[in-house]
Amino acid sequence: MSETILKVRNISKRYRNTKALEKVSIEIKRGMIYGLIGENGAGKSTFMRTIMGLIKIDEGDIELFEQTGSKGLQHARRKIGQSIETPALYPDLTARENLKVQAANGGVSEREIDDLLRLMNLGNTGKKKAKNFSLGMRQRLAIALTLITNPEFLILDEPTNGLDPSGIVEMREIIQRLVTERGITVLLSSHLLDELSQVATHYGILHDGKLIHELSKEELSRETRQYIELETTEIQKAVVVLDELEIKDYEVVNGTRINIYEHIDDVAAINRSLVLADVNVLRIGTTRQKLEEYFLQLTGGNTHA
Repeated sequence: MSETILKVRNISKRYRNTKALEKVSIEIKRGMIYGLIGENGAGKSTFMRTIMGLIKIDEGDIELFEQTGSKGLQHARRKIGQSIETPALYPDLTARENLKVQAANGGVSEREIDDLLRLMNLGNTGKKKAKNFSLGMRQRLAIALTLITNPEFLILDEPTNGLDPSGIVEMREIIQRLVTERGITVLLSSHLLDELSQVATHYGILHDGKLIHELSKEELSRETRQYIELETTEIQKAVVVLDELEIKDYEVVNGTRINIYEHIDDVAAINRSLVLADVNVLRIGTTRQKLEEYFLQLTGGNTHA
């Protein structure tokens, strides 16, 4: 069994008449990239801040690295790096100089610096000052600063916010590298499920402060997977043809529709076989529920963003 890094049970946080979090329970095990998805105002940042101890919860329990209570949590939080309140960048210093200052502040060795610069794709920035960095470079440097103390758990609040497409891809690759090369467990947030689906291994969907759904990458893939949609007035004859083609993974949805979950690239061949068997095909084609549609379906289609 993987070690549990974070376990929260029924945590709630209220601001005057608004419940920012309502009885949220989440468990994150070592090696996970846990994606917290929710619209703006859903409670993602509040949740992350409670884990870091930046906000006090009204009820519930937080367990970090099997530590509980204020003293235990304070000790456990030393193993966390976070981008919620990132250390300020010194604009007139280079990436290397910024990391040296952070190493001194954290009381740690400078020997990690070269590795971090490589890991964050900042190795070739040389004498370039941080004030002349692109947004993506600044965000990568901010994460590097949190990594100087060798955290085991990294909390990233909207790490791709404001980045261009190439910056988003780069950030995604870095997050995956942190897990594979450094064994870091990651909690990150986004308001875009499509974006999180490219990197996370597990997902929690927050809506109006409540955790309404949790699922793994495999479950998400199953629930939003691509399939062939066949419409016909002759379901029984169509099923016989599918069986003859040795297609097993299909579902008769209703009296006129069959969803086929395998041989996705063989639409033309399947159609030809159906027509040759005199099956009346009304429509056949591939379809996939878009991730954002799936997200809206779960949250009732309300958007606050």
